[in-house]
Amino acid sequence: MTAHPPALVQPAAVLWDMDGTIIDTEPIWQQSQVELTAEHGAEWTHEDGLSLVGSGLERSGEILRDKGVDMEVEEIVQWMTSYVMERLEHGDLPWRPGARELVEELHDRGIPTALVTMSRRRMALVAADAFGARGFRVVVAGDDVEHPKPHPEAYLTAAAQLGVDPTTCIAIEDSATGVAAAAASGAVTIGVEHIVPLAGTAGDVHLTSLAGVDVDRLLALASPALAARAAGPGGPAAVDTSAVGTEGVTR
Repeated sequence: MTAHPPALVQPAAVLWDMDGTIIDTEPIWQQSQVELTAEHGAEWTHEDGLSLVGSGLERSGEILRDKGVDMEVEEIVQWMTSYVMERLEHGDLPWRPGARELVEELHDRGIPTALVTMSRRRMALVAADAFGARGFRVVVAGDDVEHPKPHPEAYLTAAAQLGVDPTTCIAIEDSATGVAAAAASGAVTIGVEHIVPLAGTAGDVHLTSLAGVDVDRLLALASPALAARAAGPGGPAAVDTSAVGTEGVTR
């Protein structure tokens, strides 16, 4: 008998992280930290910057203040946000490979999407507005929730606003903190490694890039985990992606 490939399961929605996943802002955030700490004579290392990838801005502000930046946490957050926004507004958005195309194809296929970011809403809207009518139905930003990632509140909020069960959604993230938040919400989580390693994180699928990942490939990658969620407890905790090819995929 000829083996048939597993049926594709369409998600109720796809929930997207922003920084490092859709637009490559992480180097700009890190440069903002370097310049701000230098202004205040505070010591700051590359490793310090990496430790904040995926974190809520308030946590970043607290750490920068502890390092010697003589400003209130909210002032630090606003300073960094303005720094990053100014650079985005004076040039083309630094899109991550494959991300914009996949968001737009999901829209064209009728699959709802949401932007779920710890950046402030005013910055999230810069990316969201760039998609126009082919973008996100919902935007949940860091100032919309009480608990930042790795708490799942932002993902749970996005699913609730879309009117869907988070366990029927795919979440796409680039940081261990974000993967933890998405996984805790129950969403099928795809980690796309960028600035920081994702080996050993709790995500269902681990990619090295979204380049060349169209909607059909996304569904092929996520369908085993979506089917396991639908079947209830006892399903596999991780996805074996060998059946759908390994280009740009690690397990």
